[in-house]
Amino acid sequence: MQFISAQQVDQVLDFPKLINVLQRGFAADFQMPPRQLYSLDAGSSAFALLPAWTDNSIAVKAFCYFPENSAATTPVPILHSNILLYRRSNGQPLAMVEGSSVTCWRTAAVSALAARYLARPDSQHLLLLGTGALALPLLRAHLSEHKLRQVTIWGRNPAKAQQLCDRLQQLYPALVVAVCQDLTTSCTEADIIVAATGAASPLLYGADIKPGCFVSLLGNHSPKQRECDTGLIRRAAVYVDDRQNVLNEAGELLIPMHEGHFRAEHILSDLAGLCRHNRNARDNPAQITLFKSVGTALADLLCAELVLQQPYFG
Repeated sequence: MQFISAQQVDQVLDFPKLINVLQRGFAADFQMPPRQLYSLDAGSSAFALLPAWTDNSIAVKAFCYFPENSAATTPVPILHSNILLYRRSNGQPLAMVEGSSVTCWRTAAVSALAARYLARPDSQHLLLLGTGALALPLLRAHLSEHKLRQVTIWGRNPAKAQQLCDRLQQLYPALVVAVCQDLTTSCTEADIIVAATGAASPLLYGADIKPGCFVSLLGNHSPKQRECDTGLIRRAAVYVDDRQNVLNEAGELLIPMHEGHFRAEHILSDLAGLCRHNRNARDNPAQITLFKSVGTALADLLCAELVLQQPYFG
């Protein structure tokens, strides 16, 4: 069995290859039981198991979440994650892959894959909310999927947003890149909005989103928090990565449901349905589309499987 580090994951993966692998994987047959989340104490520390299998592989992702680590005298990451990959035909262990790096890659790829089906093909301006570890992979993934001309970056820390702008400008010299000066104004101008923040209360409001926009919400996993308001959910055609997980975890939908403004049957499709249909799902150019993702074990499996298939590990 091989042990694959985060650095090795970053060395062998690229967009759009991973996006296309996810498309084929979600369109095929798979099994993905509900993930199991265990609270470890009265605080917020947790342990989780995310299983999935296909005709080729079996995988389980395990992670520990210890938010109190951020206050430790000696810095320790708050999240530790690994993916175990087995051969489907005989159960042979194949690899243990560092999970946090896979999470960044597959989350970015899933967002861009959803944009393939839900954003306007002529989208040119992307607004990104968030400057954390997901930010650059998200931008690279969406730039591989759409011929964007402009990217605007919003962050609570303007210095971090500027650093990300500078890095993106180095990678894509022809791109118009800027730090967001006013979030409301930027929302009225963007063709694609991607949110990957830790916001507890809405940053995006339905009244501010222009017709034809695609919104991808990635940052929240709490039933009591949300990155957008009820108004946006009511205006948008809503899609999700996985119905069961989203309806267990995503305040973006659960809060409007509690308010009586949204029902589970209003979800038009999950990612597997979009991939099997395999064409743009928009009804018209003015339609606002929204994709809510909380992450899936299948995406972890497919990403880890792709890593192991690279000649680097032959």
